[in-house]
Amino acid sequence: MNAMIYKKKRALFLFLIPPFLFLAIFLYYPFIMNIINSFMHITSLGDKALGVNQPWSENYTKLFHDPLMGVAMRNTLIMIVLTIVFQVGIALLLALLVDNIRVGTQFFRTAFFFPIVISATALGLMFNLVFMYDGGMINQLLQHLNLQAANSPTDWKDEAHALVTMFMPVCWQYVGFYFVILVTGLNNISQELYEAAEIDGATRLQRIFRITLPLLRNTLCTCLILAITGALKVFDLPWVMFPAGMPMDTTWLTGTYMYQQAWKLGDVDYSATIAISIVVLGVILSQIANRVFKEKDY
Repeated sequence: MNAMIYKKKRALFLFLIPPFLFLAIFLYYPFIMNIINSFMHITSLGDKALGVNQPWSENYTKLFHDPLMGVAMRNTLIMIVLTIVFQVGIALLLALLVDNIRVGTQFFRTAFFFPIVISATALGLMFNLVFMYDGGMINQLLQHLNLQAANSPTDWKDEAHALVTMFMPVCWQYVGFYFVILVTGLNNISQELYEAAEIDGATRLQRIFRITLPLLRNTLCTCLILAITGALKVFDLPWVMFPAGMPMDTTWLTGTYMYQQAWKLGDVDYSATIAISIVVLGVILSQIANRVFKEKDY
């Protein structure tokens, strides 16, 4: 009977067609139109294209000569590195710690995942209060510890501190996301392996480096690719904290700069070009990460 189920595959197509149509309408069609729009001349959102740019590669030439796009790309690459090091790194550390406790495991899982549930807009407003120049929590804490004079608070949104102020909340927000993925991967590792290693005299660190990390390789590879693609398209929290790339256009990311071009300046075709560059960069970096941390079957 089971063999007959796998032979009759007509019913499978009935279940596959609806999600395929959904993807075709809301993903593939907009993406193809985005590629087409990058070669067109569109004056504002909702307007019809006035024809093909002259020359047709005008937007792509502009992309390589736009100094603000260079700032956005540089900041985004920094964001990718920080995401891998801090988001995935801290998530791995927390997952290992939680996996080694017996009491309160569910509490810590919920507490670490909770920031993902909160709206990024709400988090942006909250961190604006935390880093506020006059009366912000950070400045008050530094003054209380006598690390800062009361009459000269630090401006955490000036040009010298802006990037750090923006990167910290973004890295903090998504630690719980990777934490849940890594905890799930740890739960799939058989406890018999740890018991056998303990009998053989392996220390806790040896068990982590010889058993846990090798068997988490596939999960870490997945987290790495998600971290790269997520850093490329991050938008909401940085935009709430630093709208319009303030101060002095130093905090642009590829996602925020693309939004600025489309919705604020009305340069829709150039915004589409930036979107294409984000996709291409994401594919290239993901392929590199996938080859470096090539998944293995254990």
